[in-house]
Formats: sequence, structure tokens, C-alpha cells
Amino acid sequence: MEKLISVEQSVFALSQSYPEIVEILASLGFSDITKPGMLASVGRFVTLKQGAALRNIDLQIVKGALIAHGFSFKEKKNE
Repeated sequence: MEKLISVEQSVFALSQSYPEIVEILASLGFSDITKPGMLASVGRFVTLKQGAALRNIDLQIVKGALIAHGFSFKEKKNE
């Protein structure tokens, strides 16, 4: 099964489709993702791209780690 995602998807939506993504993102510095309630509240509104910016994590590093775990990305022309 292909794990096709977008940096414009909310962190919550990604975690619902792919629960393993929580541990991957936490290891990259998305530490709040593991706090009770944060994923279900803030995670509903914050996209993967926004979360990386908020945590000051290079989006290419996030994408590279997710690709290494079998994810692929839907790309927009401006990404």
C-alpha cells in the first residue's frame, strides 16, 4: 500500500491515516505531538509544513525522514 501524503495535510489527519507517523515526527523534534490532547487539538489545524516551520525544522529533513520510512509526497509546483 502506497503511503502518499502532502505537506499541506494536518498532522492529526496524517496520524489518523498512518499512526506510525507520530513516532517518526516526534523523533524529528515535533515533541508536542506526544503530549496528551495536543495532537487532537492543535494537530487538527497545523499542517506538516506549518509544524516544521513552527519547530524550526527544515521541511526537507522531515520529508527525507518520512521518505526513508516508506512515505511519498504529492507535490505542488511551488513546493
